[in-house]
Amino acid sequence: MVFTLILNTTTVKAGGVDEGMWLPLLVQKLNIKKMQAMGLKLTAEDIYSVNKGSLKDAVIALDHGSCSGELVSPDGLFLTNHHCGYGEIQAHSSVEHDYLTDGFWAKTRAEELPNPGKTVSFLISITDVTAKINKVVSDTMSEKERDLAIRKLSKELQDEAIKNSGKDWYEAKVQPFFAGNSFYLFIYETFKDIRLVGAPPSSIGKYGADTDNWMWPRHTGDFSMFRIYCAPDGKPAEYSEDNVPYHPKKFFPISLKGEKKGDFAMVMGYPGSTSRYMTSWGVENEMNVTNDIRIKLRGIKQGIMKKAMDASDKVRIQYASKYSRSTNYYKYSIGQNMGLKSLNVIAEKQAEEADITNWINKKKSRREKYGEALPLIKKSITALKEPNIVFNYWIEGFWLGPEIIKTSLRGFYGIQRAGDKQDALNEIKENQKKFFKNFYQPIDKQIFVSMCETFNKDIPEKYHPSFFEDVKKDYEGSFSKFADYLYANSVFTNEAKFNKMIEKPDMKTLSEDPGVKVANSVYALYISIQKETADLNADLQKGRRLYLAALLEKESNVAHYPDANSTMRLTYGTVGDYSPKDAVIYKYYTTLKGYMAKEHVGAPKTDEFYVPQKLKDLYKSKDYGHYGMINSKGEKEMRVCFTTNNDITGGNSGSPVINGNGELIGIAFDGNWEAMSGDIAYAPDLQKCINVDIRFVLFIIDKYAGDKRLIKEMTIIK
Repeated sequence: MVFTLILNTTTVKAGGVDEGMWLPLLVQKLNIKKMQAMGLKLTAEDIYSVNKGSLKDAVIALDHGSCSGELVSPDGLFLTNHHCGYGEIQAHSSVEHDYLTDGFWAKTRAEELPNPGKTVSFLISITDVTAKINKVVSDTMSEKERDLAIRKLSKELQDEAIKNSGKDWYEAKVQPFFAGNSFYLFIYETFKDIRLVGAPPSSIGKYGADTDNWMWPRHTGDFSMFRIYCAPDGKPAEYSEDNVPYHPKKFFPISLKGEKKGDFAMVMGYPGSTSRYMTSWGVENEMNVTNDIRIKLRGIKQGIMKKAMDASDKVRIQYASKYSRSTNYYKYSIGQNMGLKSLNVIAEKQAEEADITNWINKKKSRREKYGEALPLIKKSITALKEPNIVFNYWIEGFWLGPEIIKTSLRGFYGIQRAGDKQDALNEIKENQKKFFKNFYQPIDKQIFVSMCETFNKDIPEKYHPSFFEDVKKDYEGSFSKFADYLYANSVFTNEAKFNKMIEKPDMKTLSEDPGVKVANSVYALYISIQKETADLNADLQKGRRLYLAALLEKESNVAHYPDANSTMRLTYGTVGDYSPKDAVIYKYYTTLKGYMAKEHVGAPKTDEFYVPQKLKDLYKSKDYGHYGMINSKGEKEMRVCFTTNNDITGGNSGSPVINGNGELIGIAFDGNWEAMSGDIAYAPDLQKCINVDIRFVLFIIDKYAGDKRLIKEMTIIK
């Protein structure tokens, strides 16, 4: 029923063309006429097709949706953000070869660097399976019964889809939308041999770092380049010297025409998660629980990391990616809370809830069907407040806190599953080798002590992990003394001890390892929280599902888009300026002149506003090649970044920004500070997508790095 309502509508949800993360399958029904009126020259089948190569086949999901990217050559070359490739750049770096600081450019394909574990997925098809799912569920089912029935049928549909495809390496997944009111089956093809081709130094790819993160004006060349390799027959394969570059169905031509204010702009990618249909109680929980706890605990962890990183180049390289991942959503949470408050989102949500309550109460049939929706949500979230606080402390303090917990837990159970299988044990040993490469015990030990002390102080004793009692009894309540024992004796904090143990693992002895005992204690707390909250979460799930169903019925003349969930989406809008506050107007683009103006003159290479001498020389000589332009004053100008009103979120990082001809004009990499509320409440007058201009990307590859072979490989339209 919901699917029919969506397909038969013609009015776009509030926010107009600026808002919406649309499923590409539905573009023909919902969006194409508006997009073409705005300047799109393509058809819906040019964007999404299962019968021919289309734009969807040139858009990739990195690591199953952590970031996005776009193919730019017939030989599997693709672009994504520098921060999306940061972990790989860091993994290949050392004090002797500091690619984070100096950049990396493979001069030949033989020099392109493999990255075990990194994947690229292509969307093959999307199929609506709502009607099939609806046949196996009923209103009389409990949420548990409903979930079991959906999971069972989803597995059958997935298996059938793979069988019918004739390609057993494909992956299939049924995913719910609109809180379980509709369902779609996605089929993917995933490649596993992904090699680093090039990356600018952090002084370009991460210019401005934490200071400029989420900010405009921006002057960041946030890009990196990789290549997909496959077996000689074109099928996905693990890394091998025999593998060859992948030849895609489609890749993007690149436009040097640039972008003007008002130009059509489209973004395709894999946005991670939004909560646009969240209720007022949910918003309050997000602000006062999730965000506040994240801000507090990450602030502590980051302070510990930064001090050690500043004191040692080796530690700086080891923890660069970890620190960056932490700070990104630390700052995001600060900005989101500010945005939600300034836009008075809770009050707006309360008004929407009052409106839909009035609509429900006008008819007996609606009261019977939807009457419990909002009361269930309110009751559940209220009752979940304390365990939610504990869970968020658990996530930030333990699971994303000291690495000894996660590595001990995964190591122990991985070895247990491996048994005496030498191949499996060798794989664990290799994974642990990578772990130790980027592990600095003094940092982890200090984080462990700080997180335990904070948890002990802030969380009621009934929720303390069991090892806290041992600390009180045997270590005079001192987490510092306990940490001395823990880190000196666990095999998971010492590479030599670990390697000796893995040669002939003894599970009984390993179960007594202090790291394993702490990890099991922490995991037991997680299980107890899950059990305690199971019924409340089921009620919350039911309330949300009914609330969304009521909203979709009430607004049946409006085309709604589902919340992001790491599936491919399309968003369309225009290039343009914006006004964040009274008397302030931000121009839609930045230039290399502004880049130079931000320089911290005389700063070391690792400073966030360091400018490489070669870039200064290119700026001084105005040697921009085909990539620069003549501005209104008749001066040579190099554009760096630009803004559009495309609707994006985390996961969209690295997404292609596409003009009306289907050509690549930029790479999306950020949102703006004034609209950090966007994942929950879209602000059409403020929301901006920040993109690196593709001409700046090419300028860096060609003029700065001097890598002509990559330029020749791409299709560039002058």
